[in-house]
Amino acid sequence: MTSAESRPSDRESPLQGRLSAETATLGEGRRGRGRRHGSGRGRGYGWWLAGSIVLLALVIGVAVTIGPADISLADVWGSVAGHLGLSGWAGGYAGAVGSAVAVPPLTDSIVWQLRLPRVLTAAAVGAGLALAGAVMQSVTRNPLADPYLLGLSSGASLGAVAVLILGVGFALPVAAFAGALLALIATLSIARVGGTISPGRAVLSGLAIAQLAAAGTSFVIFWSAKGDSYREILNWLLGSVAGASWSSVAISVGALLVVGTGILLSASRLDAFAFGDTAAASLGINVNATRWVLLTAVALLTGAMVSVSGAIGFVGLILPHVVRAVTGPGHRRLLPLVVVAGAIFLVVADTLARTVFDPRELPVGIVTAFIGVPVFIALIKRKRSAAWA
Repeated sequence: MTSAESRPSDRESPLQGRLSAETATLGEGRRGRGRRHGSGRGRGYGWWLAGSIVLLALVIGVAVTIGPADISLADVWGSVAGHLGLSGWAGGYAGAVGSAVAVPPLTDSIVWQLRLPRVLTAAAVGAGLALAGAVMQSVTRNPLADPYLLGLSSGASLGAVAVLILGVGFALPVAAFAGALLALIATLSIARVGGTISPGRAVLSGLAIAQLAAAGTSFVIFWSAKGDSYREILNWLLGSVAGASWSSVAISVGALLVVGTGILLSASRLDAFAFGDTAAASLGINVNATRWVLLTAVALLTGAMVSVSGAIGFVGLILPHVVRAVTGPGHRRLLPLVVVAGAIFLVVADTLARTVFDPRELPVGIVTAFIGVPVFIALIKRKRSAAWA
């Protein structure tokens, strides 16, 4: 090719040069905006997460101080530090706030034996249910999914009511967990009939198992419940952490740490599920096996939480949507923040449940429903677009 042929004509050169310059400028501008927005969003998320963790610690401390007995934050810290062997730290904090280091035995008993286990159980249950709800909504690609969608709550309720009727309440956590696990096995077995598990088939199977377990629960109550057992059963079915102990803390926190860590490490797989099974498979993900593993993890987590608190609604349904407004759909950002948000929400709800009508106490499930329904309606109004389709 000659040099004359390789050069553009004089008529085309100015136009092509201008287009090339404008395209380059536009591309650079977009890249610059992307870098600015990405870094700004990253910094914003970091502030949200750090602020939420600080708020959770403050909410837990304040919640322990609220009740008929007058207890200060210094008393709470003194009791906790004393039991953990951190008396020196307790003395420094007490001196800073102007309180005596020694905590009276009665105050110490109220903090350590009654209020703190209850507040920590509420925090762990809220975190676990919110995390389970976020996973369910991603795996089933259903924005209305919650941890109980696969019949887990109804199965746990049937197991719990059975042991309460038999008078062996000490076995309630084990029975509730076993009931939730059996409900999951039944749901996934039905959903797998005729092929692989699809989100729609899993949801329909879960609804069927939930209705069956609910009918069994109603039958057991109708046939066997007498006297005060009605109130005990109703309190558990509506959700409550009133009887929480350190064993409840161990169950809920242990499940959250073990199962929750595995779920957090699966954030990239959950992102792939958002684009459908075909897209996930094209990324090298074994869709069917991964869905089984994630649904089983949700069942284990939910079963552990339900076993110590009963069925508490709206936590796993509402919190993931609220947090997505801050983090966006990416699960690496969503899951850690939804854990903290769920913990804060249920601690506040339980504090309201035990104080609003003092000396009477409401099951916390009633409070979450009163809060959750208006928030859910607001979310529906805000997201009337195809995102809910």
